[in-house]
Amino acid sequence: MANSAGNDVSGAVTNLLETLGKLAQQQIDFLTSGIKGAVGLIEPLGKTATDLVGCVISALNQVLQSVSTALAPKK
Repeated sequence: MANSAGNDVSGAVTNLLETLGKLAQQQIDFLTSGIKGAVGLIEPLGKTATDLVGCVISALNQVLQSVSTALAPKK
């Protein structure tokens, strides 16, 4: 009977540790999915922002060239 009780406790501890391990793994998976989702949202926004900055710089360059041409003395 003592041996049976020891096996029951051992089995309960094993089951508890397995359950805790599964919960920890699920938390890690959840965190990983959240990070991947955030990166998936940020990546297109970063590309769009980079393209926008490039277009703004190009437009400013054209404006400066136009102003320089207008102000340059005519020969």
